[in-house]
Amino acid sequence: MALLTIKNLSVGYDGQPVVSDLNFSVNAGDYLCIVGENGSGKTTLMKTLLGLREPLSGQIIYGDGLKRNEIGYLPQQTIVQKDFPASVREIVLSGFQGQIGLRPFYKKTEKQLAEENMRRMGIAAYAEHCYRELSGGQQQRVLLARALCATRKILLLDEPVSGLDPKVTEEMYSLIQSLNNDGITIIMISHDMGAAAKYASHILHIGSDVFFGMKEEWLAPNPQSPIPNH
Repeated sequence: MALLTIKNLSVGYDGQPVVSDLNFSVNAGDYLCIVGENGSGKTTLMKTLLGLREPLSGQIIYGDGLKRNEIGYLPQQTIVQKDFPASVREIVLSGFQGQIGLRPFYKKTEKQLAEENMRRMGIAAYAEHCYRELSGGQQQRVLLARALCATRKILLLDEPVSGLDPKVTEEMYSLIQSLNNDGITIIMISHDMGAAAKYASHILHIGSDVFFGMKEEWLAPNPQSPIPNH
């Protein structure tokens, strides 16, 4: 069953559509890359899927028991966020805030899951370190651990390797791939066509031309090329 079904969706801001009449679905275990030119509406679409923006028209249907507050999100970082003066553990635990409501404390199970996710992302040794003292790659691992605290099903990632050097970029892609291999559905915005061709199962291209389908369809007729033939 589809985790997300998008029907005739139009998104934008100030009442002005950026993308119109989108139709696609995301099933459990998919790895969807959203690609397109700057300004084509990729981040606006992702924020609408998260419920941070209201759609201008159309429907977003959550299936397979998925709730809106059970979607993990790794946004693009701003300079202010990179300098956030909190400990790694505090930031990772904050991933539960969408689920705890007015409860003023974290449950033991939530604290245990936060520790598990820090180990999973290779940052357990930095739990008491200040977030702003970490490297860019370490910060992204912290934010990924935080996103994992919000979900066991689906992660939405907005340019997760932006600003990282090639070695750290490859490590981040490998981490994301391992999460997908473990059954977590991935929706990732990317400018990296090579990464989309390598890792994605499905491609959504938005802009003047809209395409949704399997990666192999996007790359046809030359499956070896990372550059789409559109």
